[in-house]
Amino acid sequence: MHYIVFDLEWNQSPKGKEGAVDHFPFEIIEIGAVKLDENRHPVGEFRQLISPTVYKQLHFKISEVTHLDIETLRREGVPFETGMNRFLSWCGEEYRFVTWGSMDLTELQRNMVYYGLEIPFPMPLLYYDLQKLYSLQYGDGKEKLSLDQAVEQLQIPVDEEKPFHHAQDDAYYTGQIMERMEFEPVKEFLSMDYYRLPQRDEEEVTLAFPNYTKFVSKEFEVKEEALSNKRVSDVICCCCHRMLRKKIRWFALNPKLYVCLAVCPEHGLIRSKIRIKRSESGGVFAVRTSKLADEAEAQSIAEKRNEVKQRRTVKNREKRHRAGKAEGPKARRGKHMARKAEEHDR
Repeated sequence: MHYIVFDLEWNQSPKGKEGAVDHFPFEIIEIGAVKLDENRHPVGEFRQLISPTVYKQLHFKISEVTHLDIETLRREGVPFETGMNRFLSWCGEEYRFVTWGSMDLTELQRNMVYYGLEIPFPMPLLYYDLQKLYSLQYGDGKEKLSLDQAVEQLQIPVDEEKPFHHAQDDAYYTGQIMERMEFEPVKEFLSMDYYRLPQRDEEEVTLAFPNYTKFVSKEFEVKEEALSNKRVSDVICCCCHRMLRKKIRWFALNPKLYVCLAVCPEHGLIRSKIRIKRSESGGVFAVRTSKLADEAEAQSIAEKRNEVKQRRTVKNREKRHRAGKAEGPKARRGKHMARKAEEHDR
């Protein structure tokens, strides 16, 4: 098993979103990678410039950051199909992708689809997001450092001939971080790429990690359909995998995030979250995570649920008030008299 640590540079329309091609916002202009052995030692390098065919003028920010120019790409670059086939051949048979962040694999596959190439990667496509693993190992698991910040923190020498924001050089520094960091404690925390999603119930994915589980649903047309699906809304214990009774039912913290609290008779309180995400095809899918919770977390969830209820009550009261104003005083008096008559009859 090898680790393929790779990085991409891509271009976009000089006009931004207005000039972007549907489902193709970024065109890859450079693929860079290093290959590490099972002990995370470098055993090979790869670099390939890609000649652009869609966005033939470099966005000024891309040119400024990468120091590439369109003449160099046309002169030294190859068609994407050629470059991608060379990259896959160099990767070999048994490997796991490693990236700094979560965007590169998505954009790689998006470019492959645009150019009509078959995607040979397994489903689900699991990989190591080293930016996330670095945060888990050296931070709070939430703050995400940039590549140069992590390099500085680990006191990795910066080579003047290897500037940041070149695909091969960024892959080199990512590989250096992976080689030097304490990788074994976080090795089990694989990430899943969401570009290709389950299409049927039997393809849905459940991943088990040391302290939580993640469920990735199939695609749905709308959010309401996803939330009403029992496989999405059931809460499963992250330890014994039994279905649980909900102590606090699902409620929305925002339109894309839902929370609930359940109880396992063996393992206690379980906090579960559903995140609604947009799929490549325009539909939605759900990612549900479940982990053990303590009393303080349970109290926090209860307080948030009460806050949501209070906001809903205030909103409904304001809505009724606005509706009453629109009706006018005569209609309001009529409703008041009707309520009084109903109370008298009772």
